Amino acid sequence: MTIPFRKMHGLGNDFVVLDARAHPLPITAAGAAAIADRHFGIGCDQFIVMEPGTDGADVFMRIRNPDGSEAGACGNATRCIASLVADEAGSDRVVVRTIAGDLPVERLAGGLWRADMGRARLGWQDVPLAREMDTLHLPLARGDVADPAACSMGNPHATFFVPELDRVPMAEIGPGLETDPIFPDRANIGFAQILSPEHMRLVIWERGAGITLACGSGACAAIVNAHRRGLTGRRATITMPGGDLQMEWRADGHVLMTGPVATAFTGTLPASAIV
Repeated sequence: MTIPFRKMHGLGNDFVVLDARAHPLPITAAGAAAIADRHFGIGCDQFIVMEPGTDGADVFMRIRNPDGSEAGACGNATRCIASLVADEAGSDRVVVRTIAGDLPVERLAGGLWRADMGRARLGWQDVPLAREMDTLHLPLARGDVADPAACSMGNPHATFFVPELDRVPMAEIGPGLETDPIFPDRANIGFAQILSPEHMRLVIWERGAGITLACGSGACAAIVNAHRRGLTGRRATITMPGGDLQMEWRADGHVLMTGPVATAFTGTLPASAIV
């Protein structure tokens, strides 16, 4: 028995997608991690399983990190999954459900998709942090990289604002920041350089994945934290190594993310690969 899969990406943030809507798939954390391995598996930043949608949702999207742990949000994957379901239904609007909530997505002109990633949550318990503190200024530093702001977009994020992004030793300090005791569930770590009130550069060290070419929820956290610091307006272009996302933090607290989707290739897996 073989299982079809699809390799998709949003700005190079890549996913292996399996469809379990018609038939459940007994996927284990170890199986997901093996498939995500870039040397011995297919390779991806996140492993995605489509499950049946209920109660107003068109699809349920289950997300696993490359280490097999489950994640609550993935903005680039949300757009990818929405595009598949919308094309099947001949619709321009889809609701993608995750363990963190429902995410409405709509098709725009030029092959772009806009996802409502929900409200940014700003309390220390929401992130979560290990103890009560001001999420706008965390007492966290590695050398000159210091003073991040934190929020939750369904998963924990901390954003450092740095003068020169290219001088930050992300591969050296990323693992320790992700697993710092201040983050009981670990965290996604963003490094942002403000270019103007409407434009920033961003690189994300993703929890369980390392440095990725793009991170949708990380871009959401970056616009929220930058605006809270008075560094940008509520709208900005965020340039990541894989390309640009258009971001908006609305006055009602919802974060809108606009960007492209792509399918790299399709194939099949032996059933034994997922267990």
